[in-house]
Amino acid sequence: MARYKALGRKRRLAAALKSNRSPPVWVIARTKRRVLTTPTRRHWRRAKLKL
Repeated sequence: MARYKALGRKRRLAAALKSNRSPPVWVIARTKRRVLTTPTRRHWRRAKLKL
């Protein structure tokens, strides 16, 4: 990927990076481990972003 990115592309990449994390520990504790994963989780090798 290019070293210098357009601002819109960079912001979309940052949003995708932030949305790719697991739910907080307090959510897992409050739901008694029923919620462990996020439906929008993405692995960097399996699913590519459509940017």
